[in-house]
Amino acid sequence: MHSLPTIISPSLLSADFARLAEDIERVEAAGADWLHVDVMDAHFVPNLTIGPPVVKSIFGAAKVPLDVHLMITDPARYAEDFAKAGAHVLTFHREVCEQASDVRETIRHFRDVGVKQVGIAVNPATPIDTVADFLDSVDLVLVMSVVPGFGGQSFMPEVLEKVTWLRDSGFQGSVEMDGGLNYETLPLCAAAGANCLVAGSAIFGADDIPKTIRDFRRLGEAALAERAPREVS
Repeated sequence: MHSLPTIISPSLLSADFARLAEDIERVEAAGADWLHVDVMDAHFVPNLTIGPPVVKSIFGAAKVPLDVHLMITDPARYAEDFAKAGAHVLTFHREVCEQASDVRETIRHFRDVGVKQVGIAVNPATPIDTVADFLDSVDLVLVMSVVPGFGGQSFMPEVLEKVTWLRDSGFQGSVEMDGGLNYETLPLCAAAGANCLVAGSAIFGADDIPKTIRDFRRLGEAALAERAPREVS
């Protein structure tokens, strides 16, 4: 694996939506690299969150790239709207595509509408080899470490082997982990090979957000550095 930056992406699902611009400013000033935006449709997942107009407003308030995670059943239909709204990374779920051809068509459509970085996500119950044929076509793979739909869940350590599999398979892009990341679990993610680290309540609920983000970056970089020698071919 070539050297990839450690990216800390606070999840806005844990922010105070009544003071969203203030919370965005707080985490950006504290060192956030991206802002993770969860889009849920109350169909693919039971919760319902935000759409392109709110993403556009977030984009207007943000200084760092928006990492938009589509937990929706028809991502291609809305891809252009989210791209125009300001999504830098746009990730869809493998589970919403029945056939391999559907996955490839979704990726192609994301590219065509101007998405800068295309991601594909897998739920904890989804085998990681279901994305094997698409690794050459995406920039990022998101490994869910909780069942998607709600914040505040406990980390599922059994998914770490998926990250290891991606790196052992030679995937050179970013690997993101989302769900239950904190001081204990974040280093495990990085040690497995994840370089994009999403945390919600662990950041927004911290007494000292700048220190927490600094600590998370330090822990992530250290764990990735320890893994690096094993990846030299």
